[in-house]
Amino acid sequence: MLWRQIKNIVFTVFCSGSVLLLAAALLFFLVPMIWKGSQAVFFRKTVEFDKMQMELFRRGHPAVLEKITAQTNQARQPALALLDHFSRGVDTTLLSKEARSAYQQFGRHLRYREVSDEEYTRLREEAKDIRDAFLKAVETTDKTEAESFLDLVDAQQNNPSFQDSPFRIVFSLSKDYRQILQDIDLSRRSEYAAELDIVKTEMRKLFGPLPGESVPPLAQDRFGATRWDVAQKHLRYLIYQTKWVPSEQEDHRLIARQIRRDDPEEGIFGKTELAPLFSMVEQNLAAMLQPRPTIYWQYFLDDSTAGHYFGGAGPEILGTLLLTVLSMCFAVPLGVLSAAYLVEYAADGIITRVIRTCINTLAGVPSIVYGLFGLAFFVLMVGKPCILSASLTLGLLVLPVIIRASEEAIRAVPQSYKEASLALGAGKFRTFLTVTLPAAGPGILTGIILSLSRAAGETAPILFAGAVALGPIPNVGLHPKWLFQPTRALSYGCYDITVGDRLAMQVPHNQFGMVMTLILLVLLLNLAAIFLRWRMSRKLQGI
Repeated sequence: MLWRQIKNIVFTVFCSGSVLLLAAALLFFLVPMIWKGSQAVFFRKTVEFDKMQMELFRRGHPAVLEKITAQTNQARQPALALLDHFSRGVDTTLLSKEARSAYQQFGRHLRYREVSDEEYTRLREEAKDIRDAFLKAVETTDKTEAESFLDLVDAQQNNPSFQDSPFRIVFSLSKDYRQILQDIDLSRRSEYAAELDIVKTEMRKLFGPLPGESVPPLAQDRFGATRWDVAQKHLRYLIYQTKWVPSEQEDHRLIARQIRRDDPEEGIFGKTELAPLFSMVEQNLAAMLQPRPTIYWQYFLDDSTAGHYFGGAGPEILGTLLLTVLSMCFAVPLGVLSAAYLVEYAADGIITRVIRTCINTLAGVPSIVYGLFGLAFFVLMVGKPCILSASLTLGLLVLPVIIRASEEAIRAVPQSYKEASLALGAGKFRTFLTVTLPAAGPGILTGIILSLSRAAGETAPILFAGAVALGPIPNVGLHPKWLFQPTRALSYGCYDITVGDRLAMQVPHNQFGMVMTLILLVLLLNLAAIFLRWRMSRKLQGI
């Protein structure tokens, strides 16, 4: 007796430990995903988020946005002006373009003054010599040579022929470039240019297009950092540069080292005019972006831009619901009828055993096989990948589970229920509909619950049958045309972001947000089915 009690206690402990271990494993995986996914809804937005919402979704208050934009532009102006001034000394394309434009405008100015042909030719030649001297000054990498060319330009700045004319711009450009020469090493211009491109890229990602730049066609390039956490990431990329230096150990390997770009000793911009930019942005970033807490509940409704960079998961939620519900509409009736035939009508012979074996085998077939079958059969039958093809493929995937669960539920109904119905004169079919099926309802719903979760979360079956990463939202109306359209789905969206979209990897909160949405949707579908099963059980118990 004592040995039996010990075995019972040990068995109970192991069973309880298994349940706790399973619950801990679920929490270990689900809690981090839900926590990271919640950051797609709960985060600190910036003024760039308000701009994006206003332009893409027509959401917000224009007057309030205009006020905040004016404040942030005022805070950004010194940093942007410093960046533009330094860029002129490194990328001299703009200086050359302005000088050539001033020379052309000077020619039109002379024509307007109606000077003689001889005077026109003489002044144009003088202006050409000055322009060419300035172009040589900005193109050379020798500081002494550049200053000598600038001296030739400055020598003509008091020439009365160029007073009150468009050509005066060249002398202003010469003055600015002479000042720039004091702060940069022309021999390192190529190094400055390479790092300056990185600085400008990060400034665009923080604040959107720089002044004077055209509006980019892609939405992700039209706005800066819409979230404070993303802004912090780009701020670090802006301030620090990666340098590969020899290891202090004897293996002579190169190791990556983070160095501030404005470091006076090692930073590439440490001794240049641009050095104050980095501390300026670091200290005033909050004023430049104005971060505020927000709850972006529209994430569950909004459409997304290309690459899932902005927007939400509204179309993916709608597509997942459509695919799941339609697959259940196909699989549940067929599965329950098949189970009823196998239990109530089919004789227990070799054919029935072969059918059950095939059903059990199909339940273990990899989902990608169903996807290939859906491509080879349903897609060719319909003519194109669409919601109908994907739903039928998912229906076949969950059909074996529903059949097996329905079989067990029907077989579990007490025989006395059936005998009482038959004794009262009801036929076998009516007994099944009015007695057996309602009594087996909770067990059948258990199989449906398991099937719902699998249908909503599968990617491989719909990969070729009707899922798309981006596309039109299905118009679910009175006409059935939407059945023959492809659709977006949460499971396919997660797959697309993870393996096929470099843009979305820059905003991981959207990736985890879609995973969180899929988990919540599956939980809601399961809770609805569990509630229905509970109501059915209470009704059978007469409560």
